[in-house]
Amino acid sequence: MRFQTPVVLLSGCVGFGQEYTRVEGFSHKDVGAVCLKGTTLDARPGNPTHRVYETPSGMLNAIGLQNPGTQQVVNDILPALDFTETRYIANVSGSTIEEYTEVTRLFDQSPIDAIEINISCPNVKQGGVAFGNDPEMSARVVEACRSVTKKPIITKLSPNQTDIAESAKRCIDAGSDAFSVINTLMGMAIDADTRKPIIGNVQGGLSGPAIKPIALLKVHQVRQVCKAHNIPIIGQGGITNANDAIEFIIAGASAVGLGTGLFYDPLLAQKVNQGIVDYLDRHQFNHVSELVGSLDF
Repeated sequence: MRFQTPVVLLSGCVGFGQEYTRVEGFSHKDVGAVCLKGTTLDARPGNPTHRVYETPSGMLNAIGLQNPGTQQVVNDILPALDFTETRYIANVSGSTIEEYTEVTRLFDQSPIDAIEINISCPNVKQGGVAFGNDPEMSARVVEACRSVTKKPIITKLSPNQTDIAESAKRCIDAGSDAFSVINTLMGMAIDADTRKPIIGNVQGGLSGPAIKPIALLKVHQVRQVCKAHNIPIIGQGGITNANDAIEFIIAGASAVGLGTGLFYDPLLAQKVNQGIVDYLDRHQFNHVSELVGSLDF
């Protein structure tokens, strides 16, 4: 797959694509791909409130994969998207391997460009987080999804595991074509006056600038496994400006994902792209691919 820019809008942050395009000044030419909201086989109402809470340099969220179900996404939402404007990537989730497989099979029969397997969602109490923290289970999910689709598979790796590089290796062997690195970290917040959790689900996913140093390291670690197999990485976690994005590319990411940063700067993609272009010109690179994995260590 070729993207028109190295910027990807991340799952859960732009709905099913149409929501974000209503922002004044938005242009698809700034976006290489859009990851649609996490989708399960059946509709899910999501978690109880509160679902979102701002933390120092970050945000906790526990939406709980609220979505209308795969069939409605395929039948009603995808036909309304313009696939000539950018790439669209489905985000597949489930509570069992069988559910992951069936959702992947349904998206395989759709015009979606690629499938991101969400084996690392930390804001639901079952399914994703358990799979994502176990390399063996991660590989089994990827293998099952691989068996029902020829579309590119992007595996979203969890930072909440002992050895992310080993997990990446197992997923490559199981058929993953690319990786998203990383998903959110697990966290919580407490109201000291009431002595109750602020997040209705108790725990949620921590995103934003607070997790950037961790995300950078994880991209670097996964890159060491991926480079021998020519497996690309979408680097993500706390990117709020062009310099952040450039650091991820140097660490080994072929593309960069914008998520939490979009909430306070909806036109961030445009600024990140321009900053990358300026950097390439300044350092006399002909193409962003020359910068990928160029970390000197």
